[in-house]
Amino acid sequence: MLRLALAMVAAGAALATAAHAEGYPSRTVTIMVGANPGGGSDAIGRLISQKFSQLLGRSVVVENRPGASNTIGAAATTKAKPDGHTLFVAASTPVSIAPHLLKLDYDTLKDLQPVGLITLVPNVLVINKDMGVNTVAELVAYMKANPGKVKYGSSGFGTTHVILAEQFNMAADVKSVHVPYPGAAPTQVDIISGVIQMTFDTVPAATAQIKAGNLKPIAVTSPERLPDMPDVPTIREAGYPQVEMQTMYALYTTGGTPRPTVEKLNATLAKALEDPDFRKRIEAFGGTVKVMNTAEFERFNREEYDRYGEIIRKAGLKATN
Repeated sequence: MLRLALAMVAAGAALATAAHAEGYPSRTVTIMVGANPGGGSDAIGRLISQKFSQLLGRSVVVENRPGASNTIGAAATTKAKPDGHTLFVAASTPVSIAPHLLKLDYDTLKDLQPVGLITLVPNVLVINKDMGVNTVAELVAYMKANPGKVKYGSSGFGTTHVILAEQFNMAADVKSVHVPYPGAAPTQVDIISGVIQMTFDTVPAATAQIKAGNLKPIAVTSPERLPDMPDVPTIREAGYPQVEMQTMYALYTTGGTPRPTVEKLNATLAKALEDPDFRKRIEAFGGTVKVMNTAEFERFNREEYDRYGEIIRKAGLKATN
């Protein structure tokens, strides 16, 4: 009798979670973005919100929670009701890098449920256009002639900007000074005005100012040159293969969300990425789109977490409060 009762309870729970997925979403879905409007996460988050609104038949809105290396948006997602109505569009920073460097009030691997990969995008090394520098070799020569004078911006300590800049410092045997900002937009403003001189920004975040002629791109961190920037060499071509890296943009929800709902979100994302027009808009950021099912992305997410942990250890970057 006990076994029968337990089986009935289990069956009832399974039916309840399946019913939840069928009725999902039952209200407005909020996509948390841990950066200011204008950054790469924001741009991609807004594309996802528009497409998900269409595919799910419900309003999907973006809420910007910038600061603390994009982890404020992540923290808000972990504290939401675990029903899939709060999503998080994240770059590598808050899920793969910051956990190794910042004291967080959540466990990234337990409190955030991976949903799916959106895209892998390269970073681009952009500099102040009035520096008199046109190539990576000229930048290295300038930095060696002016030790400590060049400042690089980031969206916080535990970000890809810092990882790439510090890897570049080591590879080129130069020194630059880190200046943190609350997001990509204010970083770019200070590069344009000459307060700081450079950053390794994501392509989605930097594209508008590059096209406007306000930022000068001198290298991309992708394995190959980008179609939209054919004259900009790769960092490997410039002689620094150690700095080659792509940033992950991915979708998460609150840990503990019923599996059928997670699978429905993953299927919705896959359907969006298989739409030729939507895919073209994502690829316009210079990204590579690869559709993964939930289990595949869970494995990839853990691999990225471990990979960045090893990079941080080798770079000698220390955790901070």
